[in-house]
Amino acid sequence: MENLSATILLALRLLMALALYSFLGWCFFTLWRDLQQQAQSLAKQRVTPIRVALQGQNGAAEELRFTAPEIIIGRHPSCEWMLPDETVSSRHARLAYHHDQWWLEDLDSRNGTFLNGEAVNAVAVLADQDSIRCGQVSFSITFEGLSKTELPA
Repeated sequence: MENLSATILLALRLLMALALYSFLGWCFFTLWRDLQQQAQSLAKQRVTPIRVALQGQNGAAEELRFTAPEIIIGRHPSCEWMLPDETVSSRHARLAYHHDQWWLEDLDSRNGTFLNGEAVNAVAVLADQDSIRCGQVSFSITFEGLSKTELPA
């Protein structure tokens, strides 16, 4: 009788262990599947390309195109857009794309960042054809691929 009770107890322990490992496996599989879906969703999100038109010193306009979700503007070589001008700080401003909009942020620059002639003191949403000035360097921005009805306000 005692031998039968020990066998039943062992079988119950094995079933409990099997149920626990099955539950853990199901949890990990669910987490993995959700992470895969989120990665696919993030991969589908597209950054609206942005063009900047910079008036050169010799009168010629220079136009650059950016597709990265973040652009650091400054004098330092590590910046995505290096502006070799003494009035531009080493890390002057940031253009960032999130929530389907481009945003402008001053990075505590020495000579300030201006959006359409007004100082940028907080993060500001950009609109197509906005004019930006970093120190004494002025440029305008244009969003690509937007129809007139899709332009951010």
